[in-house]
Amino acid sequence: MAEDCLFCKIARGEIPVDKLYEDDDLVAFRDIAPQAPQHFLVIPKKHLAGPNAIAVEDEPLIGRIMAAGARLARENGVESFRFVVNEGEEAGQTVFHFHLHVLGGRAMDWPPG
Repeated sequence: MAEDCLFCKIARGEIPVDKLYEDDDLVAFRDIAPQAPQHFLVIPKKHLAGPNAIAVEDEPLIGRIMAAGARLARENGVESFRFVVNEGEEAGQTVFHFHLHVLGGRAMDWPPG
């Protein structure tokens, strides 16, 4: 884990969040600035700066993150949802720790703004 990373601090339990799920490898919590009625993040406890940092050995972990996002959406009454993952500032990444946004509970436009 990275010492100064916001999401690493959340994963270590140093910053309180509205946690939906946690296991040895990942944490899911509600977004503090939700963009939909249901908006939460699923993050690995392992620090990965973003999608470009994913190595072959991380692929099972990323698959677990995707599966957890879908399961948690269903458990929160959302059958139709959107996954968002950003890489880099221009794409909208503001925390440089891989995270999956799960948004649902409203119609989603395409393309996104």
